[in-house]
Amino acid sequence: MNKYVTISVPREVKELLARKKGRKDWGEFLLELYMRAEYARMKEGFEKLKELLTEEELSEIVKASEEFRERFKLR
Repeated sequence: MNKYVTISVPREVKELLARKKGRKDWGEFLLELYMRAEYARMKEGFEKLKELLTEEELSEIVKASEEFRERFKLR
């Protein structure tokens, strides 16, 4: 069974979010906002990394990552 809590926010914030959430329940809506924000932060970080590294360095990172995944085994 899910447990629920109350989060205090200014009335204006709740009214704005309530209009945006539509028919979704609050948990689903807030989780979606969180996931979108995390994705945006990761994408921004990756874009900054692309500016700092050369194409060759990026290729080496991808290659090393693939090799790691192929060799990684849980004991």
